[in-house]
Amino acid sequence: MSGDVMKAYYHLPGLFEFYELYRVFLPLFREHREYFYDWCEIGSIYGAPGDCLWGGGRVGFGDERPEDAAALMRDFGVSARLTFSNSLLRPEHLADPRCNALCALFEKSSPVRNGVIVASDLLLEYLKKKYPEFYFVSSTTKVLTEFRQLEGELERPEFSYVVPDFRLNKAFDQLNALPERLRRKVEFLCNECCWFACPDRKACYENVSRKNLGEDCQEHICVSPTARRGYRFSDAMKNPGFIGIDDIRNTYLPNGFSHFKIEGRSLGSAVVLEFLLYYMTKPEHQLKVREEIYLDSALDLF
Repeated sequence: MSGDVMKAYYHLPGLFEFYELYRVFLPLFREHREYFYDWCEIGSIYGAPGDCLWGGGRVGFGDERPEDAAALMRDFGVSARLTFSNSLLRPEHLADPRCNALCALFEKSSPVRNGVIVASDLLLEYLKKKYPEFYFVSSTTKVLTEFRQLEGELERPEFSYVVPDFRLNKAFDQLNALPERLRRKVEFLCNECCWFACPDRKACYENVSRKNLGEDCQEHICVSPTARRGYRFSDAMKNPGFIGIDDIRNTYLPNGFSHFKIEGRSLGSAVVLEFLLYYMTKPEHQLKVREEIYLDSALDLF
């Protein structure tokens, strides 16, 4: 490991979904950097508008104007990532005018390079040719649960980052055996609440892909013992794959892993704020940040 890989880069949820939250948080992060850990930065903010054909992972509900989202990222020098992780796309879907318009906007909207999260090789090849200025991220919706699958994905030159299944987060013997050039590409999903033994994760994601394509399909029934509770950060912290700030500082960063994805596009802004407080904000300043967000914005928290 080279000595300069010591910052954690967080990839945050809600480019379109939580625009109002970031409209207040990003100025706070810039103007009061002393409130936040000096070992972390914002690597990107990701998301997709509601009813987006190429969308996947979660059924999108973001309704912010793309021009406004792009302008906010440009103004604060943050990389925007379009979440186009639908795994079931067919050739006829590639001409979708709305998704192409989003690509045309975000490909050149900022001096900071923007990216696309993809699960479909069909879409990847199309985007590489038509929008070559993007970088590409291999989506966790591929559910790469075998380490040899992860290694193969990391070796693909078209991907700048690869998000493995969260159940590989603690495979330290294999992770630490990766060469440095591949460690730099791993982007860990930190706060997944999904049942660690879930046998249906890929089927769940495919169900979302079908919904985004407008197909008539049955609702996926989650078999997790705690499915009725929904997402709770306190539950996620008990997950065997959970990555907390002590893990990041004491285990991942020293071993050359510096990219961490925070999930939460389908949650409420109040929960996403808790992620920003936990992962990025010094404990003694968390109340200040919470008050700034609550009191100095029209943020709809509940």
